[in-house]
Amino acid sequence: MAHVEMSPTAIAEKKSYLDLGLTEAEYDRFTELIGHQPNDTEIGLASGMWSEHCAYKYSKPILRQFWTKNERVLMGPGEGAGVIDIGEGIAVVFKAESHNHPSAVEPYEGAATGVGGIIRDIFSIGAKPVAMLDSLAFGDLNQPHTQHLVDRIVAGIGGYGNAIGIPTVGGETNFDGSYTRNPLVNAMCVGIMDKDQIQKGKAAGVGNALIYVGAKTGRDGINGASFASSEFSDDEAADRSAVQVGDPFMEKLLMDACLEITQQHQQALVGIQDMGAAGLVSSSVEMAGKANSGMALDLDLIPQREANMTPFEIMLSESQERMLLCVRAGFEQEVLDVFAAYDLDAAVVGHVIDGHQYKLYHHGKLVCDVPVSSLTDDAPVYEQEAKIPEHLANPAPDFDPIVTDPVATWKAMMAMPTIADKSSLYRRYDAQVQTNTVVLPGSDAAVIRVRGTHRALAMTTDSKGRYLYLDPQVGAAMSVAEAARNLVASGAEPLGITDCLNFGDPTKPEAFYELAEAAKGIIQATKAFNAPVISGNVSLYNETNGHAIYPTPMIGMVGLIEDLSTITTAAFKHADDLIYLVGETHGDFNGSELQKLQTGGVSGRLFDFDLEAEQTNQAFVLSAIRQHLVTAAHDLSDGGLLVALAEMGFANGLGAKIKVTLPTSWGFSETQGRFLMTVAPENQAAFEALNGPAKLIGHVQAAPEFDVTTVSHHFSVALGQLQTAFEEALPWYMNQKA
Repeated sequence: MAHVEMSPTAIAEKKSYLDLGLTEAEYDRFTELIGHQPNDTEIGLASGMWSEHCAYKYSKPILRQFWTKNERVLMGPGEGAGVIDIGEGIAVVFKAESHNHPSAVEPYEGAATGVGGIIRDIFSIGAKPVAMLDSLAFGDLNQPHTQHLVDRIVAGIGGYGNAIGIPTVGGETNFDGSYTRNPLVNAMCVGIMDKDQIQKGKAAGVGNALIYVGAKTGRDGINGASFASSEFSDDEAADRSAVQVGDPFMEKLLMDACLEITQQHQQALVGIQDMGAAGLVSSSVEMAGKANSGMALDLDLIPQREANMTPFEIMLSESQERMLLCVRAGFEQEVLDVFAAYDLDAAVVGHVIDGHQYKLYHHGKLVCDVPVSSLTDDAPVYEQEAKIPEHLANPAPDFDPIVTDPVATWKAMMAMPTIADKSSLYRRYDAQVQTNTVVLPGSDAAVIRVRGTHRALAMTTDSKGRYLYLDPQVGAAMSVAEAARNLVASGAEPLGITDCLNFGDPTKPEAFYELAEAAKGIIQATKAFNAPVISGNVSLYNETNGHAIYPTPMIGMVGLIEDLSTITTAAFKHADDLIYLVGETHGDFNGSELQKLQTGGVSGRLFDFDLEAEQTNQAFVLSAIRQHLVTAAHDLSDGGLLVALAEMGFANGLGAKIKVTLPTSWGFSETQGRFLMTVAPENQAAFEALNGPAKLIGHVQAAPEFDVTTVSHHFSVALGQLQTAFEEALPWYMNQKA
C-alpha cells in the first residue's frame, strides 16, 4: 500500500508519529533538534533511525560495557563487521545478524534476506565471504505451525546461500515452547581478506560523490526497522509488507563487483556500506555521521522500480541487494564502469557537502533539511529499570531425576528435538561450495582452510536460552564457554565473538533485567577466554501477546587452528583407543534436557558454573591436541556424557565400553567444562604425563555396542538403536499432522 503524505501540522495534530513507533516525548525532542516542525519525510527518517533496531536506545548503555579489544582486534563494533588479525597479513571478518521478526511472518523470505544482509556486511568491509552459519530456535515441534516455520526457514537459508555460492557450514537448531510464536533466525557470515585493505562506511571529503548500486528501490520492507522494534500481535497479514524479497543472483553480482572495487580501485573509494535496516537513510546518514560530514541526495536519481514513490518510501524502503559508496570526485565514471560490466544499476545520487546538514531533494524541492546528528548521535538513549523476575526471586525446588531404565532414557534423550540429528535440515545447505570446508556440519565446529597457508578457521554458534531463563548471567557465561569448548575440541584457539542478543520487551523491567544480567555474563566469559566481542546486533521485542522468548544471546565464535594437521573431530577413529573424561561431573539437572524430558519444562535455580575450571580444562585439551596426542574430542553439552558418547560412535559405527563412578542419572548431567577425548594406546603415557584433569573411563570397541557401568547399573545397548532414535526423530516430528 502506497504511503500517504501528511503536512507537518497534520502530523503534529493527529500524532501520526505514534503509528511509526515514536513517542510524544521523542517527537518533541526531534522537533527541538531540527528547529522546525518535522514534515512527512523527516518524521519517517526519525522513526527508522530512532528505532531500537538502529539506535539501540535501550541496549546502548549495556553494549558500551562489552569488552571489545585485544592485541588481535583490527576493527571492533561500529562498522559492518569486526576484523581480527590471524597472522601472515590475513584477517578474518565476521558478524551475526538476527532476522527474527521477518521470519516469523514470512519465513522463507525472512530467512533468505537475513542471509543476504549479513553477507553484504562482510563484503562491505572488503572481505570475501567464505562461510555461513546459523542459529535457529523454534517452538513445539508437535505443532503444524512450527513444522511450517522449520521447513520454510531452512529452505530460505539454503535457497539464498546455495545460489550465491557461499557454503553453509554449521550452526545449531533448538526447540522450546517459548519460541512458538517468535522463532529466532540468526545468521552469521565469515570472510577472509588482506588486513591492509579494510574498508569503512564513511562519506568524507566535500564534493565527493555518493553512488547507489544494486537492485532498484521498491515498496518492500518500508520501515522494517520500526517493525523489528515492536512486539507482535496475531495480525501477521498486516506485517507482511514489512518483509523484503531477496535475489541471490543479484547479490552475487553485487558482491563480485564491490570486491573488485575494494581490491582493484582503492584509490577511488572513500567508503562503502550496505543498505540494511532503515534502507537508504541508515546507510547514507551513518556514513555522513562517521565522517562528521554533511550530505545532499537527489531522490529523483535513485533507481526505482515502482512509480510515484514518495520520499518517505524511497528513503525507508528495505529493498535488498543495494549498496552505497562514497567515491572521490573525478573517479565516478571509473566506478560506474565496473558496475556496468556486471550489468548492475548504478547512479551518482548525491554528494558530500560542507557543514553538517542532511538534505534530500525530490522533484526539485528540498524535502528534508535536518542535522546529521539528529538522526545519529542525538538519538535518545534510555536508562531502564531492572527487576528480577518472580521465578528467579523464588526459584522452584531443585530437580532430582530418577532413571530406572537407563536404555529407555538414553534412547528418549537421543530423540529430544534439540539433541536429535539435524542432518535432515542441513542436508539442504551446500556445505562444500568453494571447496575450503575441512570439517562438515555435525562435529563440534565447522572448519574452513585458509588458502595459501597451513592454517584453518573453526567456527560455531551456540545459545542456551533455557539456562538463561534460570539465571541470565551464569547462563550467558555458559553460552560463551560452550562456544569456546566447541572450538577447542576442534583444535582451535578462540579469537573473538559476535553476538545476537535476542530478548523480550526492554520497557518491561523483568526483560531488561535479563538483558543487563546476560551482558555481565558475556563480559566475564569473553575476558576469560580472551575472545572479545567484535560485532553483533540486538533483537528485542521478541514477544507475542505478552509472551516472551527465553532470554537468548546467540554466541558466534571463530577460532584459529595454526596447523592443519591438528584439526580434530568428534568421531571415534579406531577400536581400542582409550576414552578419557575431562572435568568433574556433578548432579546438574536444573535447566537440562533430562529435566525437560521428564517434566516437560525447566525450573529451579541454575546449577553452578566454575569458570576457572572451564579455562583449565580447555587449556589442557588444546595442549593435548596440539601435541598430536588426541584422536577424537567432543565437548559435553546438551544431554551430558551418554549423549556425547553416542554421538562420537555414530559416524564410524564404533561402540565403547566405559565404567564411571557416577550414579546413572549423572550420565545425563549437564555440568559444564567437560570433554570426552580418545587417545591411541601408544600415546597413553605421554597423554597422562600432562597431568591434566582427565580420567580414563574406558575404550572404543569395534562392536557397534555401548557397554556402560555406573555405580547403580550395568547396561548395554546396540549403537543402531540409539542411532535410529537420533536420526529418525526430526523427520518423524516433521511428518506429524495435527
